[in-house]
Amino acid sequence: MIFLRSALFMLAMVITTPLIVLALLCVFWMPSRQRRLFVMPWVRLVMGMIRHVLGIDHRIEGSENIPTSPCVILCKHQSAWETFALQVVFPLTSFVYKRELHWLPFFGWGIKLMPFVGIDRTSGKAALKQVVERGKLRLDEGYSVVIFPEGTRMAPGATREFKIGGAWLAAAAGVPVVPVALDSGEFWRRNAFLKHPGTVTVSIGPAITTTGKKAGEINALAERWIDTEMRRISPHRYPKEAHETAHPATHAAA
Repeated sequence: MIFLRSALFMLAMVITTPLIVLALLCVFWMPSRQRRLFVMPWVRLVMGMIRHVLGIDHRIEGSENIPTSPCVILCKHQSAWETFALQVVFPLTSFVYKRELHWLPFFGWGIKLMPFVGIDRTSGKAALKQVVERGKLRLDEGYSVVIFPEGTRMAPGATREFKIGGAWLAAAAGVPVVPVALDSGEFWRRNAFLKHPGTVTVSIGPAITTTGKKAGEINALAERWIDTEMRRISPHRYPKEAHETAHPATHAAA
């Protein structure tokens, strides 16, 4: 059954992705904000297929922390699931992504038409400058900028030192950072064809104010919160530390 569900979902994505990109190419002349909104019905369709075809649902903890104004969202990255889900959890998002994705047929073309932040990750310090300059532009346009600070998808229980670009952007723009922890990799592994049914937990932390803080401090605060929260929502991945890092934070489910 899992194989059939996964195959059906893959078939649906193979059919619908080129269609939405072709439709997007037909309206390339529209303002970027309208193009961004144009793809949202497809994003919601994909989330519906994830829920009803794959059997992967989600719950939100900390919904009271969802921002009403532009911010930088630093999120744990475990699978492709959050690239769709964050678009419906948070209003009007812009993602930081590697420009190499432009070479992907259809999907890459569609990304290029979005008001996202494409960077050349091979350019060293220039990439950080790109994040700040282009990210500030998106924030000024009313978008919240989503950054995966580990730089790539990580297996459940694995972690990598946070890159400072997101914190640097938030400090330069004077906007808060909202940390997000999630366990999507428990059901949708990196590059895995088979997707397993279950409920993803998305935990949204309190906004971290950036006024008077340096990028390194902001980054450390976000990393610490996400790391601690991952141990709470996935204690089986940190069996020796779960009892030491659990905390009584109260979350509102939505």
